[in-house]
Amino acid sequence: MEKQSIGTNATICPMPVTLVGSMVNDRSNFMTVAFISRVNMNPPLISMGLNKQSATREAVFKHRTFSVNFPSAGMVAETDYCGIASGKTTDKSGLFKVFYGKSPYAPMISECPLSFECTVVETHEFATHTCFIGEIVATYLDSSCVTNGKPDPAKIDPLLLTMPDNQYWRIGKPVAQAWNAGKKVQKRS
Repeated sequence: MEKQSIGTNATICPMPVTLVGSMVNDRSNFMTVAFISRVNMNPPLISMGLNKQSATREAVFKHRTFSVNFPSAGMVAETDYCGIASGKTTDKSGLFKVFYGKSPYAPMISECPLSFECTVVETHEFATHTCFIGEIVATYLDSSCVTNGKPDPAKIDPLLLTMPDNQYWRIGKPVAQAWNAGKKVQKRS
C-alpha cells in the first residue's frame, strides 16, 4: 500500500481532552489540555505538556501540584472555552462546582466524571511547552461511572481530540480484550 507524507502534526489516534486545575491569582483556574498521558504504573505517573505562555504553567510551577479532570463529551462547550480563554485575563473560577482533595492548590471539577490529584515530580523544557511529570496521589470517580468495580469508559463518555483537523470525538465500542486478543497469534507461532 502506498504511503503519503502528511506532515508532523498528525494524531489520528484521539488524545484525551482534560481540564487541568490550578490556582491562579488565588482562585481556581482550568485549562484545556490534550497533550497528556500515563507514563508509569507504580508509582502512577502522568505527563502533560503546558504551553510556556499559560497561566496554568506558572501556577503548577509555583504550587507543585495540579489536578487532571476528564470531562464527558457533554461538557464540550465549557471544555473548549477553557482552552480559548486565558486564566491570565479571565476568571474561570465560577464555571464549575469545585472540590478539593489533599491540596488546596489542585482544584477539581465535580461535573467531570473522573479527576486525578497530582504532585509534580519532574519537569522538562521543550521549545514551546514544559512537560510536567506528576504523581497521581488520589483519584476521584463518579459512582455512576463504575461497572464491576472499575471505571467504565462508556459511562464516563470522555472527550477526545484529533489534530490537525482539530475535531472533538467520543470513544466507540470495544474491539477486543487487552492481553488476550494476541493469544490467538501466540498459539500460531
